[in-house]
Amino acid sequence: MTENVIKINGSIVQPGERKKVKVSVGTLPSGTKIFIEAHVFRAQEPGPCVLVVGGVHGDEINGIQIIRKAIENRIFENLVSGSVIAIPLLNVYGFINFSRDLPDGKDVNRSFPGTSNGSLASRVARAMTKEILPNADYLLDFHTGGSSRYNYPQIRYTGLDDKAKELAYSFSPPVILQKSLIPKSFRKTAFELKIPTIVYEAGEAVRIEGFAIESGYSGMLRVLKSLDIIPSAPGSKFIPHHYKKTSWVRSSKAGLFIWTQQSGSIVRKGEPLGLIKDPQGEWSYKLLAPRNGFILGHNNASVVHVGDALFHLAYDE
Repeated sequence: MTENVIKINGSIVQPGERKKVKVSVGTLPSGTKIFIEAHVFRAQEPGPCVLVVGGVHGDEINGIQIIRKAIENRIFENLVSGSVIAIPLLNVYGFINFSRDLPDGKDVNRSFPGTSNGSLASRVARAMTKEILPNADYLLDFHTGGSSRYNYPQIRYTGLDDKAKELAYSFSPPVILQKSLIPKSFRKTAFELKIPTIVYEAGEAVRIEGFAIESGYSGMLRVLKSLDIIPSAPGSKFIPHHYKKTSWVRSSKAGLFIWTQQSGSIVRKGEPLGLIKDPQGEWSYKLLAPRNGFILGHNNASVVHVGDALFHLAYDE
């Protein structure tokens, strides 16, 4: 960020000011215009600018609620130093349609850095890359699991960025994962712009989940406190488990799925994870852990097909 200047879509926010800035990203077939709405909060004292973003995928509600809650509770209105740019909902199109993606089927988080004349997803990504990201010194990106998949609260960061690792430990979630950068993702573009980034994953799409929200909300406050942006933050209930490797346990049978272990559990190789049952009542298949590990996430689907991802295991602590 250029020192002491925040500029979004031609609008300048001075130290000590609070302003909501809109960036146009397109129009619905009805003619309704859609905007990225950025809430900008600035202290009088200089300091880093932290960008917090929810709803990159429109059906991932917990991240939206975390940032919305902070705005409602006026957390950002009395900053000690620095600035916060809060975007509770990035993907308005997906939110309206209860969808991860945009109406054209494109994923915003696989469309960065975007183009101004590309797909809708690419245009949203371009607006973020051009108008918002140049102001940020740090990025917190809030996500949940996909449809029917629950994620235990976790922070993901790239091992190529030591400052991102520091942010992860300041957040102090139950689990910290070192994960590779994904091509065309928000996190990769931020990394290329030298913006330390952490991604929070917790809960399940289209569901409000209290544990996921509270863990993310308090973790965000701890990060802001560690950067001397806010005066205080709640302590953490967790000593984070750190992992570098993950794998999925997939179904080798089709049928009714009943899990007997859930996210947040430590399991041993050969330990039962769940059951897959024939709907006719003629057989039952026991799903076993292929290795020692920590269950990062599980599938809440009641009916599964062969090859479906059922448990996400972290290992190599």
